[in-house]
Amino acid sequence: MGAGYLCADAGGSDWGAEVAEERERGSRENANVRGERAVITKAVVPAAGRGTRLLPATRSQPKEMLPVGRKPTIQHVVEELAAAGLAEVLLISGQAKRAVEDHLDRDAAWNEEDHEPWMDLRFFHTRQSAPRGLADAVSLAEPFAAGQPFVVALGDSIIVSRSREPLLKRMIELHARRRPAAIIAVEEVPQGAVNQYGIVAPVAEAGRVFPIRAIVEKPSPSKAPSNLAVAGRYILDPSIFDAIRQIKVGVGGELQLTDALRLLLRQGREILCVRLRRGEHRLDIGSFLSYFQAFIELSLADPEHGEKLGRWLRARLRGGRRRR
Repeated sequence: MGAGYLCADAGGSDWGAEVAEERERGSRENANVRGERAVITKAVVPAAGRGTRLLPATRSQPKEMLPVGRKPTIQHVVEELAAAGLAEVLLISGQAKRAVEDHLDRDAAWNEEDHEPWMDLRFFHTRQSAPRGLADAVSLAEPFAAGQPFVVALGDSIIVSRSREPLLKRMIELHARRRPAAIIAVEEVPQGAVNQYGIVAPVAEAGRVFPIRAIVEKPSPSKAPSNLAVAGRYILDPSIFDAIRQIKVGVGGELQLTDALRLLLRQGREILCVRLRRGEHRLDIGSFLSYFQAFIELSLADPEHGEKLGRWLRARLRGGRRRR
């Protein structure tokens, strides 16, 4: 399946006709009911990265399928989308990613698992055939978005939340009130780690919700405008697609979403950030260290084995200290 071609999930449908009809309907709604709240029902999950930093574990399986606790990473992501009330998900995958699509097939478990809310999501698939960057991956979602705002949830990032109001729900509600060009989830990171993330520059004091004046991709610690890092969750207005068409190749030889967002800022569009609350944080499945940390954290939270695992780990650590 080539880049830019969409297909429905196991249910099957005439997706091309649906896209054309929905785009026309979305355009009419945007023109005729501009003052009303837009209900966001769609999410895009970029999952085309090759996972080279996790070799050899990713030699024959996608990093999105690496288990974190009892579930692969991608299932944690789509469970979050279902909990936020989203209905349709476009998965942007790449070569050797068929296992992700198979896992999300609603009939894959052969009725051996209890039904869960994420299984009611309607999945669509397309491929980013070459690693051209996050902006390029998002651009493939234009027919799917059909002129409507949509969520972007990175397929290798898990948001752990103990908040009564989950992060994505807060972002969706904020978009309904303010209708900015974009909303970005952010969290504080150590100053020495800012060169691993997109970093935002607040207009003024950064509260729970705040506008930004700039966003920079992987700045050096000495030049970073803050230590507030993009946390792998966005809401984007359809204007992002025109912005992507105007940007050039950036950091890492790829089309960077941060460059497209920066262009929207230069055009005078508002971009808001939502800070992760206390009890919320991102687990990034991007390196072996972060993967090990994520696996241990969610395994310790396992309702059946977490307590026993914690005792075992403490005993192992005490034994290691004695041997030293």
